[in-house]
Amino acid sequence: MTARAIIHVDMDAFYASVEQNDHPELRGRPVMVGGGSARGVVAAASYEARQFGVRSAMPGRTARRLCPNGVFVKARFDRYREVSAQVFTIFRSHSELVEGLSLDEAYLDVSEAVRAGDDLLAIGREIKLEIARQTGLSASVGMAHNKLLAKLASDYDKPDGFVHVPPDQVRRFLDPLPVRRLWGIGPRTAERLHDAGIYTAGQLRRTAADVLTELFGPSGPDLARRASGEDDRPVKASRARRSISQESTFSEDQTSLEALRAVMDQQAAQVARSLQDKGLHARTVILKLRSSSFSTLTRSQTLAGYTRDSRLIADTAWSLLQAWADWHPSFAVRLIGVGVSGLVSQPDEASWLTAEQPGG
Repeated sequence: MTARAIIHVDMDAFYASVEQNDHPELRGRPVMVGGGSARGVVAAASYEARQFGVRSAMPGRTARRLCPNGVFVKARFDRYREVSAQVFTIFRSHSELVEGLSLDEAYLDVSEAVRAGDDLLAIGREIKLEIARQTGLSASVGMAHNKLLAKLASDYDKPDGFVHVPPDQVRRFLDPLPVRRLWGIGPRTAERLHDAGIYTAGQLRRTAADVLTELFGPSGPDLARRASGEDDRPVKASRARRSISQESTFSEDQTSLEALRAVMDQQAAQVARSLQDKGLHARTVILKLRSSSFSTLTRSQTLAGYTRDSRLIADTAWSLLQAWADWHPSFAVRLIGVGVSGLVSQPDEASWLTAEQPGG
């Protein structure tokens, strides 16, 4: 089977970071989301609060004792879902296979893009940059050929981490890690491993199968396989991708903005026609580019309302292209695409947008 290319993205202290981003006076201060009432529980803690030992799911009274100067804020889950939707729109602009684990965490299978010539690290870096640009938040990104390693990689250097584990570096990466870090090894299993003198993934990997079978039964050898970095679980899309797009690949690289604009106008018209045919409106416009070196990137802009107006879609994509071209004056484009996401069937009429009343 062809090796997969998997990315795991985990937003850093998501709820607390949203609060700090929305309220600049909280930046740099220890912030606890929730836990302010007598029997409250901390839903999230900023990294400044974690330095005092505060953790999520901790009773608020304990957090207050550990961090008496900390700031407790009320959870705003509607706001967190709103920011999460922005982040997942970015994910789905890079892959149809997105497996959401929570509001702030997901796996992406970008194997198809990598087989088409894209660079895994470039995709991961672009995702980080788009999240920072569109939300003001940081994310930790892990990249590998399976889910187990990608998640370990994203956890390795938090916050704002960016770690790739190539196939020939798996043992070097895994062997020093505590067994507790491995997927599926909870406190009780870790305690039994410790009792047997097994503390690291490397020690677990080298433990004989019969010893592990004696300790844990038939599932024992599976632990050694995890410690070796083996994982064949596929990324399962949480829901069908809700986007419409048109792409064009050129026989010769394009270096003219005017020529690209003509193609984009046609693509926007086709996208708008598809929206009309399906009875949908879109909230986010997506631009996709592939350069002559096969490096692919996406840019997106979320509008102030919903649209299926071809001119507004084209103008928005055009502004994204111009902003990119300002930083890449000597460009050569091999592929260009215009798309939309954030689709709904019946938006409030007051939130419809046309080219005469743009927003975003």
